[in-house]
Amino acid sequence: MTDEFKSFRCRSGFSSPPCYAAEVAPEYFDPLATDPEQARDVARWRKAERTRLRATRFDLSVTERNDIGKALAGHLKQVLQDRFDGAWDMVFSAYWPIKGEPDLRPLMTELHEAGATVALPLVETKAAPLTFRRWTPETRMVRGDWNIPVPPPDAPIVTPEITLAPLVGWAADGYRLGYGGGYFDRTLAALKPRPFTIGIGFETAELSTIYPQPHDIPLDLILTEAGIRAELTIE
Repeated sequence: MTDEFKSFRCRSGFSSPPCYAAEVAPEYFDPLATDPEQARDVARWRKAERTRLRATRFDLSVTERNDIGKALAGHLKQVLQDRFDGAWDMVFSAYWPIKGEPDLRPLMTELHEAGATVALPLVETKAAPLTFRRWTPETRMVRGDWNIPVPPPDAPIVTPEITLAPLVGWAADGYRLGYGGGYFDRTLAALKPRPFTIGIGFETAELSTIYPQPHDIPLDLILTEAGIRAELTIE
């Protein structure tokens, strides 16, 4: 644990753990896999960072967010072209933007029209891996978990070969700070073969570390409006 984190811990006056049901799924931390006190400390630190980083991105103007979304879409198209020949014949999972996230819906439509199978992730079972259902521009969306628009129950279930992971924060070692429920980590651990996973976030959301825990899974690639910012190297 770094001196910075120890200092944060002392300043915060940590004591008994409060309930973080809105931010962290309580079963997400495995007491057998890591020190329970450290897990609570990390959870508190991450909760504070989520609040700070979301406030930072909400401070951006609509024009600034639109410009960032366009830049990210351009970088993502280049990655798909360079590494997957455009991904036109692949299953590509995106996300529906919420809480000021970069809006890549125009690219979703472009990929669909080029022949890709586009999907969106859904929480259909609490504390379980995500389900992916097919999306098209004609899909009549319904309200899913956390009131996020999702494809309806009769939309086909698909298995993604490439998936996007929206980032609240990110670190140069490829780890992602998400919203705290652990769904993406559970999903990546469960899918065989694992899809190529691209984190999408803001350049201002970089962290020196997220203090990775045993359940955290690094992403294959992290993109911001500045381009590729982290890449997992397989030895």
